[in-house]
Parts: sequence; C-alpha cells; structure tokens
Amino acid sequence: MSEQPPHNPDVQEFHPRARAAINNPQIRQNFRRAMDGLMGKRKTAFEGWDLEALRTLGADVRRNALANLPDLLEQLEENLTANGVRVHWALDGEEACRIVTDICRARDARSAIKGKSMVSEEMHLNHHLEQHGIEALESDLGEYIVQLAGETPSHIIMPAIHKNTGEISELMHERTGTERSTDVEYLTASARQQLREKFMRADVGISGVNFAVAETGTLCLVENEGNGRMTTTVPPCHIAVTGIEKVVPSLEDMSALLALLTRSATGQHITTYINMISGPRRGEELDGPEEVHLVLVDNGRSGIYQDDELVDTLRCIRCGACMNHCPVYTRVGGHTYGTTYPGPIGKILMPHLVGLDEGRHLPSASSLCGACGEVCPVKIPIPDLLVRLRQESVDGDRLHPAVVDGHGAKRNTAEALAWKTWQFVHAHPLAYRVGAAVGSQLRALQPSRLGAWTRYRTAPKLAARTLHQQLKDRQS
Repeated sequence: MSEQPPHNPDVQEFHPRARAAINNPQIRQNFRRAMDGLMGKRKTAFEGWDLEALRTLGADVRRNALANLPDLLEQLEENLTANGVRVHWALDGEEACRIVTDICRARDARSAIKGKSMVSEEMHLNHHLEQHGIEALESDLGEYIVQLAGETPSHIIMPAIHKNTGEISELMHERTGTERSTDVEYLTASARQQLREKFMRADVGISGVNFAVAETGTLCLVENEGNGRMTTTVPPCHIAVTGIEKVVPSLEDMSALLALLTRSATGQHITTYINMISGPRRGEELDGPEEVHLVLVDNGRSGIYQDDELVDTLRCIRCGACMNHCPVYTRVGGHTYGTTYPGPIGKILMPHLVGLDEGRHLPSASSLCGACGEVCPVKIPIPDLLVRLRQESVDGDRLHPAVVDGHGAKRNTAEALAWKTWQFVHAHPLAYRVGAAVGSQLRALQPSRLGAWTRYRTAPKLAARTLHQQLKDRQS
C-alpha cells in the first residue's frame, strides 16, 4: 500500500478548494449529517451536568499544567524511566521520524501497526517509514479507510467523516476485495479481519497519547475500537509519540479532562477503552510489549509557549468540538484547509507549524461567530487568537514579538496605505470634512463592485450630502 507524500499547504489553493467543496452536494451532505449528529450527541451527553463549571475545571487543569510544563516534563521523564520506558526528545517532526526509524531499525523491524495519532500525521511518519522500507498500516478504522484512499484525515477524531457508507463500501471493494454492501457491521468486520492478521505479524506498534501523567509515569490512550490496545500490547515493541503539551500533573487531573474529552468528541459518557500504560511487560505477565518508548515532540510548541496569549493554543485536548460546531468547517470540510489540523483549532495551531507565509489563509477562514470558543471544553479563546494571528499576518510594524514564522506575510502595501490614510482623515477634522465633501460630489464615480464582499451584496452608495451638511440643513 503506497503512502501519499506529505502535503505542503499552498495558500493559492485554499479558495479554489473551498469553492469546489461548497459546490459538491455529496460532501456538504456528508458533513452536515455528521456534524448535526455530533452536536446533538454532545448536548445530550452534558445534560444534568454543570457544563460551565466543568469547562472551568478543565481550563484550570490545563492552565496549571502549562504553567508548570518544564518541571512536569522532567518529572514525567524521571517516572517513565523508573517504570522501564525509554524517553526520547525531538525538536521537530523530522527528528521525531528519525528517532522512530532508528528504534525500528534496531529491532530489524519491517512492519509497524499504528494506532490513531494526529502527531504522527503532523510528522508525516507513515511516508518517512515507507521511504526506509518499513510498512506502516493504520489500525483505526477511519484512518485505515483514509489510508486505503490515499488521502489525509479530514477530522481529528473521525478521519473518514467526509465519506458515506456507499463510498466506503466501493473503496473497500476496489482495494481489498470485500463485497459491495451498505451493511456497516459487515464492512467493519471485514476491515477488522484484515487488520487482525497484520496485528499478529507486526514488529512494532506505534500509537499516540491523549494524556501523559507526570506523577505516575503513565501514558493514557482513549479509543473505541480496541485497535489501540492491540497496537500497544501485541507487537513486541511499542512506540508512543506525543506533543510536549499533553502532560498533566496527576491522575485526578486527567479524570476531569476525560469527562470533557469523551463527551465533547463523540457524545459518550466514557469511551469503550481507556488504556493506561506504565511500562513494558514485567516478570510473569502474559501480554504487553518487551520495550516501550515515548517520543516527546516539540515541533514549534516551545515558540507558542513563550507567548502569553498564544500559549492558550496548547490547552487543546483534541476533542474536535470546535470543528463540529464551526459553520465554515461544516460547509467546506477538512481537506479544504490542506493542513494536518483543520477547522478552528487548525487555524490557530498550523501557522506555528508551517508559518504564516504558507498558512496565511487560515486565520481569515473564519466568520468569527464565536461558536468554537463557546463549546471548547477547556475554554480556549479561539476567536481572540484568530484576531491576533490576523494582525500578525499583516503586521509590518511588528506590534507583537515575532513568534510565528512568516510574520507580515499578508501585508499589502496599497491596503496598508489606504488604512493609514483612513486613520489620518479620521484623526483630523478638517481632512475628514474635506474628504467627505469631495466623496459626496464624486459619488457617481463609485464602482459597483468592491471586491468579493459585493459578489453577493449590493455595494453601499455614498450619500449625496454629508452628515454635517444634513445637520446644518435641519438647523437652518
């Protein structure tokens, strides 16, 4: 199975992709149905709970963890090492891929089975392993479908949410020979059977991490299919990869976040499987890997951590609630963004990973309706951060320290001059009166189209007489 090479987002492609998605009724129907279902399930899951109090608790837990992040990471490494887990540090995705590859080579591994992990997508790990002769097969059903299609995930929780049952059936028929069917249980069982054979032969299991508990040296994985548990226990070597921000102080803190994560993500009170991994197989234990490795990935997170505002981005627990409630994401889908993390969280995270020069479209791909901020279980002020990044993208004067590569990438000299002129006119009464008078006299020359805004709207016309003139008329 050939893995697609990493996709480098092209800012020129975003708008054409968005138009194509909007004009694709199947895509819009798939997302609308899925998002409506997820929003309804989330609402039901929180009935009887003091949601705002729980959100405040979750936000406080994440703030506390981030405030003590360096110390917690050291504590995590110390306790994991004591538990027999080997800890590795990676400055960026490329170094993380090298570490994983070196571990595989040391075991002469030729195949790896992978649990769901957005950090591995961020690293383009599958492509890297394939280049080095190591087969990497996704075990999560959604990721498996996406891999069969040669695509990237369109949602951080449900990777294949852009496909309906008929499309999945046709794909599996073409790629694996299963019968065409709309029976979801049959399709799921067929995929499970195909994956089960791979589990038993895999040399290495690779997974993500939902939370890493510093006080006990425990890695927590949340899932519904059991593939995560198979990935971390059947192969003789388990490699976990995670961003450095996923650490939490204690199991008690993690329990509060779990209550928010599962309800916000899939509308479940609790997921089917919660895996707690604190080391490799010991003594007479009958299952579990011989080796466990944890790769802690920075990849721009330290830069975010240094900014008093943007550090809130690191609170994210990857529940996907912001996507499920976003009117833009629901209409254009995840692939339109062309990035690993789509939707509202991707708009504030990806500029740090790819730079504003490549991701300049992301902060502006929002109506700023505020829905994402209202549903975020850890109260990330996403709309405020979008405004901040919009300012950074056009800030030629560097009003903020340059913590994002590509600072000022969208700055347009003509637009900047127009706003400087507007500022001057509105700060000087004489200039304002003269400008208003001249504008009213030349209103016949005003164009009927004022950019994309007037594609579906009528452009407002300048008044024949200025406000000051009309007031004078009334007083006379």
